[in-house]
Amino acid sequence: MKKLSIIFVVAIAAIIASCGNGTPKADLKNDIDTFSYAFGMDRTQGLKEYMVSMGVDTAYMDEFIKGLNEGANANDDKKKAAYFFGLNIGQQISQQMVKGVNYELFGEDSTQSISMKNFMAGFVSALTEKGGLMTLNEAQVVSRQKQQEIKKAQMEKLYGPWKQENEDFMAKIAKQEGLSKLDNGVFYKVIEEGKGEVPADTSRVKVNYEGKLINDTIFDSSYKRNEPTTFRCNQVIPGWTNALTHMPVGSKWEVYIPADQAYGDREAGPVIKPFSALVFTIELLGIEK
Repeated sequence: MKKLSIIFVVAIAAIIASCGNGTPKADLKNDIDTFSYAFGMDRTQGLKEYMVSMGVDTAYMDEFIKGLNEGANANDDKKKAAYFFGLNIGQQISQQMVKGVNYELFGEDSTQSISMKNFMAGFVSALTEKGGLMTLNEAQVVSRQKQQEIKKAQMEKLYGPWKQENEDFMAKIAKQEGLSKLDNGVFYKVIEEGKGEVPADTSRVKVNYEGKLINDTIFDSSYKRNEPTTFRCNQVIPGWTNALTHMPVGSKWEVYIPADQAYGDREAGPVIKPFSALVFTIELLGIEK
């Protein structure tokens, strides 16, 4: 969230603190008055842009001035201060938090939203520590779990045909002759049989590779860069780790990885859509000691 500096806020408060909801009238009797007026004007630079960025419609400037005036005149009234802070947090919930999680869950589909009523019920019960339907620790677990489930369901809705196409592809691969199977539905074909050491999942390996979608779209290739890459076997997608920890050094395999052993229901860059099975040519050049 963007924040205005304390100097900015104090300057605005000084301008309107003793005024009504209309435009303050200047009364420049001395240098302090003149400085105060000029400093007040100077400190407003960027305010309208900031208001717009926070979702405020500047057509309602009178209402903004009214609220600003009330806030500035609250002084040390703790009851008013709590109320105004609640308004501020409520606006952040409406304009930022809820919009953000809606986009995370539903993307560009503006017809769907989380329940504001239930969000606020949970929010208030946690703050007041009264009437909660679950503990805070339970809420954290349930929130993460349900977010994943809702997002997966949304992705399945958006990418259903592509998901089915990739599942059908892997089903054909499973029946294809000349392929070997590893755990979790990963299949491979030996292009060149290596005779060297087999890496552990913590080993740092040097490889050449090319990655394709099931429609033969190449999305990455160390061959095209003319530069092998190095990484630990457990720093890549599960399907890669599975293959590498069964490959002797010097091997070159074609590896077929189902979506749940790749990126699952997530996108990966501009090419790899959710539920994509991946096909890799992997050449294990060596293990770095």
